[in-house]
Amino acid sequence: MKSVKWFKAAAVATLALATICMAGCGGGGDKKAAAPAAGKKVEYKLAYALPANHPLAKGVESFIAKVKDKTKGEVVITSFPAGQLYNDKTMNDAIMTGGVDMGLNTVGRWATIIPAMEVFDVPFVFPGYEKVDAAIDGGMGKILEEELAKKHVKVVYWADYGFVQYANNKKPIKKPEDFKGLKIRGYSELASETIKALGASPVTMGAGEVYMALQRGTIDGQSSGTSAMRDRKMYEVTKYLTITNHASPEFIVAMNDKSFAKMSEPQQKAFMEAAKEVRDTLRKNAKAEDLKGLEDLKAKGMEVYVVPENEIKNWQAATKPVWDIFTKHAGEQGKKILELCTK
Repeated sequence: MKSVKWFKAAAVATLALATICMAGCGGGGDKKAAAPAAGKKVEYKLAYALPANHPLAKGVESFIAKVKDKTKGEVVITSFPAGQLYNDKTMNDAIMTGGVDMGLNTVGRWATIIPAMEVFDVPFVFPGYEKVDAAIDGGMGKILEEELAKKHVKVVYWADYGFVQYANNKKPIKKPEDFKGLKIRGYSELASETIKALGASPVTMGAGEVYMALQRGTIDGQSSGTSAMRDRKMYEVTKYLTITNHASPEFIVAMNDKSFAKMSEPQQKAFMEAAKEVRDTLRKNAKAEDLKGLEDLKAKGMEVYVVPENEIKNWQAATKPVWDIFTKHAGEQGKKILELCTK
């Protein structure tokens, strides 16, 4: 009898001890992980391929300063500009895998993962700066952000790059037919398809390789914004500039979702407030930066041709096949996005 009582008492004690351990040691396997503690210091690395004096790079540095200020020094971001850590070709894989916490890169590089991202490179879709922002805010941005979230990537902010133009060192380009025989660097698949549709040969390479390629004659020209041409000193290796405003390759600051989750909720809120402020400033300045870049390139001796508005239809006709390529890549989602952009 004593042995039975002893056994029952031991069983009760064991059960009580197990209950205490589960409560104190997180024994409930279905419970969510505790949120990061408020006030804990978080450090991040941010990479970008643009030169440090580019307007979008300055936007990144402003964002970093704002985050530090708004979090009272709790969130510290170290930047690695001009491809020091990752170039534009390798950066996105690093963000997705956590090799780097976040990075600034063109949507053209993301299009290899999310085909609908190519919309910004579809030629002559956006007739003005305001139309780009209206499309992002009007539903397109949400669609694309949801697709990136499936890849464990959070969009921190959209960064207006402005419009891209063509520069080359062979001849003035005033109409689509003038592209014939030229080798032009394409920064994305759809940008390369546009070059092909215009009659030139596209050559894909990283942004950091373009200057040397032009200098050596590996390519004859390239496509980018006027501020980037100025900051990368393209006026030293290209003479002719054609203002087409054919595409608006938006950039995004993207972040690994696990890195974002390291912040407490108050830190995340302050972080995203800083992001919105920088986004809004970049939007206001995009057109002015483009025009300033254009004037600087003229002052450096580049010959500039601006495609007249009444001739845009000829360029649209020449590049219309690229629209079909986009919808083939992006499917029904691509058609929906084009409708949002052109309505």
